[in-house]
Amino acid sequence: MKKLPIQIFLWTLLLIGCKSGQEEYLAVYEEGEELLVGSLGVNSRSSNAFGFEIPGLNFQDQAKFAVGNSLFNQSWVSSPASTTARDGLGPTFNARACAACHFKDGRGKPILIDENTTGFLMRLSQEGTNEYGGPLGLENYGAQIHDFGNRNVPFEAKIAVRYDTIMGVYADGTTYTLYKPIYGFEKENFGEIKDVMTSPRVAQQTIGMGFISALPDSEILKFADEHDEDGDGISGRPNYVWNFDTNEKDLGKYGWKANAPTLKTQIASAFQGDMGLTNTVFPEEDCPDAQVDCNQAPNGGAPEVTSKQLERVLFYQASLSVPNRRNVKEEKVLKGKSLFNTLNCIGCHAIDQVTGEFPINPLVEGIKIRPYSDFLLHDMGHDLADHRPDYEANGREWRTQPLWGIGLIPTVNKHTYFLHDGRARNIEEAILWHGGEAEKSKGAFKKLPKKQREQLLAFINSL
Repeated sequence: MKKLPIQIFLWTLLLIGCKSGQEEYLAVYEEGEELLVGSLGVNSRSSNAFGFEIPGLNFQDQAKFAVGNSLFNQSWVSSPASTTARDGLGPTFNARACAACHFKDGRGKPILIDENTTGFLMRLSQEGTNEYGGPLGLENYGAQIHDFGNRNVPFEAKIAVRYDTIMGVYADGTTYTLYKPIYGFEKENFGEIKDVMTSPRVAQQTIGMGFISALPDSEILKFADEHDEDGDGISGRPNYVWNFDTNEKDLGKYGWKANAPTLKTQIASAFQGDMGLTNTVFPEEDCPDAQVDCNQAPNGGAPEVTSKQLERVLFYQASLSVPNRRNVKEEKVLKGKSLFNTLNCIGCHAIDQVTGEFPINPLVEGIKIRPYSDFLLHDMGHDLADHRPDYEANGREWRTQPLWGIGLIPTVNKHTYFLHDGRARNIEEAILWHGGEAEKSKGAFKKLPKKQREQLLAFINSL
């Protein structure tokens, strides 16, 4: 039998023709596309997939990673305590440990009517900005509701939720249901909370944080198109925020609104804001004047998280790896990848950035990464708006969430709740909540037949 030339044979295997409306597209496996952080990824599909260090750490760095891991997972206690190395919790707080919100370095859960939540909090503010240009907290509550307090210290308030039902239909007649959370407050201990701006937040997974931190500003700003000069309907823009470590404005990279400029400030802010633990970046207790018991409570030292402890947690977070993709050569995954590009999801969930200098861990320098995020702010429409500005981010804008690891959330965290407050019960619902700059892409997704919708979801689940 006559053999086909090798080039024709390979293209026959790799090219998969499909229809998306009237457009033909090709699905091709690209060599190495499964390596989201190059050679520093890990092959894991286990419940511990988010907890591995990048390959190549020397013995001393492995020890630093282990200490940081221990500090990340340990539960802090209130003062005074015999365990002085981990006292100082509160006086008011949302969690006792970093891992309480980021279980196994993964995602938190939303408030649900019939069960407890982990890794959920509520930001709040009033009109105006503080001296740093950020949100202006409430006089009696600050900028975040703390729903727990130490002994003899009252918590601030509890968050309540109910859900409205939204019905929808795909072009092929398939129906779907979305649940919109409506938030409120109860048991307010320092005055009624009303007529304020609120923003619910679910804790994000922490994989790949070092690679994000190592990105030069230019690698993020290259995607910016604030005035949509290319006419694609997408106009990502940066958020410039106050860096409390260096006392200057910097490009925001972390958080749902890109309101933290560095990994160090993100971690330090979580220690103070979420657990009530002072540190070298945020040395003051978060106790508004009206909260007398909070202000009079004993502390765990000054600061409660030492510089060395903060640096160890920073090294741990900066050295977490990213799981390599799975099922990358499956036909439905390849077809889904082509749909992802054709629908211009890639317009916000971008790839191919290169890390720069990173003294915290030089191993992550010069790595080509595929985070599936441009780390810019985008208008996501009315339905997802929190109507709460955060530095230069307005009430309709959110930072693009990296998609790496998204398909392993069910394995690691035993749930599939997505978006900033976990309202989407799965990836499909997350897409359906998109609006604003993503309205066109969502509309195209809704016009796809069921088989092609499943292909797109298969690709996202492979990330």
